[in-house]
Amino acid sequence: MKLIKPLYLSAALALALASCGTQKTAVYTPLTASDNMPVKVGKLAEKDLKRWSHLDLIKDTVPGMSVDRAYAELLKGKKSKKVIVGVVDSGVDIDHEDLKPVIWTNPKEVAGNGIDDDKNGYIDDIHGWNFLGKAEHENMEYIRILKKGDDGSETYKKAKAEYEKESSEVMQAKQQLDFILNASNTIKKHLKKDTYTLEDIQKIQTSEPALSQAKMVMSQVLPQTGNDLTKIDEFKDQVYSQVNYHMNLQFDGRKLVGDNPNDINDKKYGDNNVIGPVKSGAKHGTHVAGIIAQTRANGMGGDGVASNNVEILAVRAVPDGDEYDKDIALGIRYAVDNGAKVINGSFGKYFAQHPEWVYDAIKYAASKDVLIVVAAGNEGLDLNADGGVDRFPNDNIKMGPEIADNFLTVGALNYVYGPQLVADFSNYGKSDVDVFAPGEKIYATTPNQSYEYLQGTSMASPNVAGVAALIRSYYPGLTAAQVKQIIMDSGIAVKQEVILGGDPDNKRMFSEISKSGKMVNAYNALIMAEKVASKK
Repeated sequence: MKLIKPLYLSAALALALASCGTQKTAVYTPLTASDNMPVKVGKLAEKDLKRWSHLDLIKDTVPGMSVDRAYAELLKGKKSKKVIVGVVDSGVDIDHEDLKPVIWTNPKEVAGNGIDDDKNGYIDDIHGWNFLGKAEHENMEYIRILKKGDDGSETYKKAKAEYEKESSEVMQAKQQLDFILNASNTIKKHLKKDTYTLEDIQKIQTSEPALSQAKMVMSQVLPQTGNDLTKIDEFKDQVYSQVNYHMNLQFDGRKLVGDNPNDINDKKYGDNNVIGPVKSGAKHGTHVAGIIAQTRANGMGGDGVASNNVEILAVRAVPDGDEYDKDIALGIRYAVDNGAKVINGSFGKYFAQHPEWVYDAIKYAASKDVLIVVAAGNEGLDLNADGGVDRFPNDNIKMGPEIADNFLTVGALNYVYGPQLVADFSNYGKSDVDVFAPGEKIYATTPNQSYEYLQGTSMASPNVAGVAALIRSYYPGLTAAQVKQIIMDSGIAVKQEVILGGDPDNKRMFSEISKSGKMVNAYNALIMAEKVASKK
């Protein structure tokens, strides 16, 4: 049986909490791990995998955020205040049965009357705003830069180099995909059905060369998908989106929006359809919203981190492709102006033409005491390697000082404690990544009353946004800057080497891959929040 090394937490976390409704004092001790504590090394049961991010390192031997323990031991019977969380994303399926109870409704707007009742510039914005209108797909930012023409700038040169590199990789992926699809279609034609299993393939007896080759190919491919043909369809959607939209120099997705994306003052665009023109296109945002706020303990699917007293304000601003700086800047401001105290941004890109608009929006949010939580990115990169890596949005310019104290960047954890603790796709960085949280195989809401496992720093970010919402709900007197610091300081420190970027030869101490060197822990964060709040 494997053992974990001791974890040591700051003694400053220990404090007394007043129990609800009595004069007695309950003493809660922050979580630490003792020597010789067994770590779960076997496969997680499905019921545990679906909620592993809520589990506890000590009780469950899974590196979750101790959310269940926080509710059971710290929050039971405790009063809370409603907190609005802005979800700036691809859209949110506000009709999902597990999200309906937590969808924000604009109290100053009359639904369907075609009038801007609250005079904020957005007509009938009942549940949020859609800054993309009917647009669904978009170019990558470096493609938009190339389409403007060679201006001799360093940015253009970098964009061209990125296009040449990426287009080569995408065409290789397309060739591989076409080979697989051809083999799969051959199998389907032979079996006379659209779905099949590995067992079906193995039963095929043939001397026909094309069918024999197809059998060999799919016998190798199908096990890699977990014997799930839909994974091939997902690969197809990904590759064809890259070919047809993301990297297509002739494609113009913005014409469906009708604004000038290079004019921040051109604000009258979009509509109030926060789901978007195609419900399936809201998958990412719906999943993010579910991680934060899907209804707890209703037996439907997963549980939200902060669903007890939270509302989701939907801001559709992230297309299939790279987001526009203008949409993100206006989306942040919209969420702030409509009462959001936490904003989640599970998006990002490596080129930006108007980053100053987003910087200004971040500072505006700071001035209004709003915490912004964002994903670190999924390329397995060290964002603070020599020279640094430009990734937007961020809260510093060229690795300089932070422009505000309300911006929290999150890397992703795997559900296995040990050397593989960091998800192999997660970016990291000693100064540009603040904390790590669960991001591998996270179960949450998806459109049309469904639930799925998704993975990415996109899932780690809303886990932390949920913790932030919990703190702001139960301790509304704390500022955004205080909540950020509490989340960073109260996490569990990991005293061991971890594999980075999925490369066993690339190992580093966990303490050296983020500013805090810690995993977010809701239980510890709430204990620290109580202590900080009691001093105010």
